[in-house]
Amino acid sequence: MTTTGGDGRARRGGRPTIVDVAAAAGVSKSLVSLALRGGDGVSAATSARILAAAERLGYRSNALARGLVQGRTMILGVLLTDLANPYHTEVVAGVEESADARGLTVLMAHGRRDRARLTHQLDALLQLNVDGVVVVSSWVEPDALADAARRAPVVMVGRPERFTPGVDTIANDDRAGAEAAVRHLAGLGHERIAHLAGSRRPASRARQEGYREAMASLGLEGRVAVREVGDDPCGREGAAEALLAARPTGVFAVNDLAALAVLDQAHAEGIAVPDELSVVGYDNTSLADTVRPRLTSVDQPRLVMGGLAVEMVVERLSGRSEDRHEVLTPSLVIRASTARPATKG
Repeated sequence: MTTTGGDGRARRGGRPTIVDVAAAAGVSKSLVSLALRGGDGVSAATSARILAAAERLGYRSNALARGLVQGRTMILGVLLTDLANPYHTEVVAGVEESADARGLTVLMAHGRRDRARLTHQLDALLQLNVDGVVVVSSWVEPDALADAARRAPVVMVGRPERFTPGVDTIANDDRAGAEAAVRHLAGLGHERIAHLAGSRRPASRARQEGYREAMASLGLEGRVAVREVGDDPCGREGAAEALLAARPTGVFAVNDLAALAVLDQAHAEGIAVPDELSVVGYDNTSLADTVRPRLTSVDQPRLVMGGLAVEMVVERLSGRSEDRHEVLTPSLVIRASTARPATKG
């Protein structure tokens, strides 16, 4: 039972409902619903009366209930591998910005660099009836992606091992990005250009292949070894130490976090950057512009990628059935961590 006190607020066991607003405004429930949605067919005076009643009662619309009526929850799931990597969180920022502009709420799940957990979290998002899922990871198993795509639109931001039918993808041209990094260092006069590689995941492999191809085309292959970090982020420091033991004058790192490990090891060994060592990262995350010296880095347009992922989900919800695979061209952002190699007298 609902009663109204002298302050006009509803007195009931739970939150005020649309029925309470209708009673307070002296209109039908359907008219309240129309007015709260901003729909046509409600006069300005009536709309103002309804909105005033809703405000007085402390009424807040139930987005979930409204979504169930519409066949939508207006919630977009986002699954990412690693919260510690700013590349992932900056892609999510792009997703949030685009989703917010479309009236969608973002619900995020974290895989903690664990494939089994990623699969579990993907299923958990789908059980909440999200309208679609943006997967900021290439670690999710293809079978799990295929199952998810049968239940809701799925977009992967990252380079997959292979395309999964029904799953849209967004990646950057990793080979082109690696080539740009190597040619930048070579153009400065570096010949001993090393590569701190990542795991054996597709994007890392493509960047390593781009590095090798560029070095070969410049006649510089075999000057220094490639070192791999692997899947364990704790391996960056050891790999950076081993890499610098080969005494390169330039390093291209698989991502900004790996580049920071190189900068840290160089500092520990008293190697001046960029006077004695030039370093290029990948992703152009916020780290690149805050570390000292500021890091030259290959830019993946993270906000654009996140926004494009939302666009792809909305397209699927609007009826698109064919798969869409976008590959964006990266660019090199040159900062203070690269310079001509020092001339030995």
